Amino acid sequence: MRKILKIFHSLASCGLIGGLIAYGLLLLRAPQDSARQFADMRLNIAALCDYVLVPSLGIALVTGLVAMIVHRPFQDLRWVWLKAVLGLALFESVLAVTQSKAGYAAIFAERIAQGADVVEARERLAEALASEWTTLGAITALCVAQVVVGVWRPALKRASARKAAQGAAA
Repeated sequence: MRKILKIFHSLASCGLIGGLIAYGLLLLRAPQDSARQFADMRLNIAALCDYVLVPSLGIALVTGLVAMIVHRPFQDLRWVWLKAVLGLALFESVLAVTQSKAGYAAIFAERIAQGADVVEARERLAEALASEWTTLGAITALCVAQVVVGVWRPALKRASARKAAQGAAA
């Protein structure tokens, strides 16, 4: 059971990081010369969030938490709890970007492409996209931190426990 959870957790993590890379590539390379192209790019980003980012995040979060429940020794390891906290922060961040940035931006870009409420839609689109790269960078940093902690598995002992261990070794 533990190995199956680990496989799904790793695959979901790959999907999440790959989805973030695809999101950034769409922002950089997708045609945006006209309002229609921009709206199409925004719809693609929204679809990427709906079908790759959010499901990958859900699977990674659930398998990680279930692994903590199923494998009792994980509950005593601080790096596991650090990953859990980072996972919850990642969950909130990804939902924020998929709901506000991707979803709202797609709606307002579509309104602009159709010529409806252009001035208001442009203002709201600008608000939704104001910190998109910063948010995307922060989410990517959280993903990388998750992978680093999962691979490195630092002991994260308290200073007093570390001194006691050093004293016993000497």
